[in-house]
Amino acid sequence: MTSEASSWFGPAETTSGAWEAEPEIGSFYRLWHVFMTARVTIASVLVVLQASIFALGNVTNGWSIAVCLAYWCATLVVRLWARPKPPGSTFDAQWLFTIGVDVITFSLLNFLQSSGINYTPLFALPVLLASVLGPILLAFGTAASVTLLLLADAWWLSLQPLGESTARFLQSGLSGSGFFVVALLANQLALRLARQEHLAKSNQAVARMQTQVNELVIDTLADGVLVIDSNGIVRSANPASRRLLATHDAARPPPFVLAAEVAWQPLAGLLHQTFTLKTPQEADVSLECPARNARRLHVRTRLAASPDGAHESLCVMFLEDLREMEARVRTEKMAAMGRMSAAVAHEIRNPLAAISQANALLEEDLKDAGHRQLTGMVRQNAQRLAKIVEEVLNISRVQPATGQPSTTLLLDDAVSGICSDWSQQASSGHLLRTTPGAGHAVVQFEPEHLRRVMINLLDNALRYASASAGAIQVSTQTAAPGQTRLSVWSDGRPLETTVQSHLFEPFFSSESRSSGLGLYICRELCERYGALIGYQRALRQQVEGNEFFVIFRPAPAPTAGRSSSFDTMAA
Repeated sequence: MTSEASSWFGPAETTSGAWEAEPEIGSFYRLWHVFMTARVTIASVLVVLQASIFALGNVTNGWSIAVCLAYWCATLVVRLWARPKPPGSTFDAQWLFTIGVDVITFSLLNFLQSSGINYTPLFALPVLLASVLGPILLAFGTAASVTLLLLADAWWLSLQPLGESTARFLQSGLSGSGFFVVALLANQLALRLARQEHLAKSNQAVARMQTQVNELVIDTLADGVLVIDSNGIVRSANPASRRLLATHDAARPPPFVLAAEVAWQPLAGLLHQTFTLKTPQEADVSLECPARNARRLHVRTRLAASPDGAHESLCVMFLEDLREMEARVRTEKMAAMGRMSAAVAHEIRNPLAAISQANALLEEDLKDAGHRQLTGMVRQNAQRLAKIVEEVLNISRVQPATGQPSTTLLLDDAVSGICSDWSQQASSGHLLRTTPGAGHAVVQFEPEHLRRVMINLLDNALRYASASAGAIQVSTQTAAPGQTRLSVWSDGRPLETTVQSHLFEPFFSSESRSSGLGLYICRELCERYGALIGYQRALRQQVEGNEFFVIFRPAPAPTAGRSSSFDTMAA
C-alpha cells in the first residue's frame, strides 16, 4: 500500500487519494460485502459453466474446473470469515486474498482456454475492487498487472506455431488501456460519491443539532406553540401550549385533531382562515371548558408555505395567556408606580409632620368649638395621610431578605397576644373570637412581621364585618404533618370576582379612602418567610363569610447555638 487514502475510508494523506473527508467505516464495510458477494457469485457461475462443459465432453482437461473450484472456495472463505480492515498507509495482506486471487485465477483461466472462452472481461472485477475500495495507486497497479499478464499471454501464444501474435497483442493492449480508464473513472466516481455522502452526513448532523436547539428553545418558551397541518392535525405542541389547551386534568400529547374539543373551535376557525386567506391571523379568543374556568388567549398564526407547492404547508400558532400578559403589564406599572410613590412619600413625610405639629399647637390655644372642629378635621386627615405614607414606605421594607430567615415563634402564643392587643386598640373585643388549635407548633416568622400581617387582616375584617358577636374569628390549626394554618374569618358580604383576582396587588382597593397596600404588604411578608396567603369563602357555624388564610412553612429543627424568638422572650 502507498500513502494515499482509501476511496471510502480515512482522511486523505496526499492529493491523489479518493477520499479526503472524515472516516466512513460503514460505507467501506457495505461496499466490501457487496464486492465479496459478487466474487462468490462469479465463482459459482464459473464452476457451473466449467462443469457443464466438462460434462458435455467438449474438453478432456480438468484443470479449468479445478481452478474454478479452488477460486469458489477462496471467495466463499473470504466472504464468510474475513474481517476487512480499512486500508491504511502500509501494504495489507487482505488485498492478496481478494485482488491477488482474482487476477491469478482469471489469468490461469485465460491461459488455459480449454474451451475457447475469452475470460478477459472478468479482470474488470479486481480493477473495480481496487478502484472503489483502495487508493488510486492500487487501482493503477492492478490495471498494470492485468495488462502485463494479458501481454504475457499474447507473447506466449505468439510462440506457438499457429498463433496470431499481432491481433493478440493488439487485443491485450486495448484491453489494458480500457482497464486503466476504468480504474481512473471508477476511482473518481468513488471520490465524488464519498464526498457527497460526507457532506450529506455533515448536513444531517448540523440539522439534527439545530433541531435539538429549536426544540429546547420552544419547550422552554412561556408562550404556547402549535404546529398544525392543513387537515387540522396538531403535529407538535410545546409544554406551554398543552397546558393552555388542557380541558381535563391531563394534557393531550400530539398528534391530535384541533377540532376534537368544543372548547378549541375558536382556534380551529383561525386555522381555517389562515389556510384559506394565506395570510397571518391575530385575535383574542376565549376557550370555554366545562371542567375548568374560561381561559382567554391572544392567538397569532403564521403560515409556513412551500415555495414551489411541492410540499405541504404548515401553520404555526402562537398562544399567549391574556391573564399573564395583563399581570406582567400590571406588575411593571405597579413597580414603576411604587418607586415613584416611595419617592413622593419621602417628600411628603416632613411637610406632613410639620403640619401635624403646627395643628396640635394651634389646637391648644383655640377655645371656639367651630375652630376646634376644623383643627380636628385637619388632625384626622393628617393622620390618614401619615398612614398612607407609612404603608408606601413599608413596601420597600418588606423586600425579601438575602439570607435564610432564622427567627421562629410559637404560633398560638403569638396570635393570642396580637389579637388581645388589637381588640383593645380597636375596641372590638365583643366581635372577636380566638380559637388557638396549633398546640406547640413553631413557625418561621418574625414576630413584628406577623403582627403587621394580622393587624392588616383584622382591620380588613372589621371594615366589612357585621356588629354581631363572633363576627370576626381567628383560628390556628395543624393542616398537615409539619404544616400550620392561620385563618382570619369575618361574616362580610362576598367579594366581587374582579376584586378577588386583584386582592394582593399594590394600590388596588375597592374603596376610594384606602391606599390598597395592606394586603400587598401581607403577601410580600408571607413570601419572605416561604408562607402562602390566600382568600376563600368559608362556612363558620352555618354562616358563610370571607376567610384569609396563611399556611406557614415548617420551622427547621433547632440547632446548637441558635434560639428562637420565643426562647428569647421567655428568657
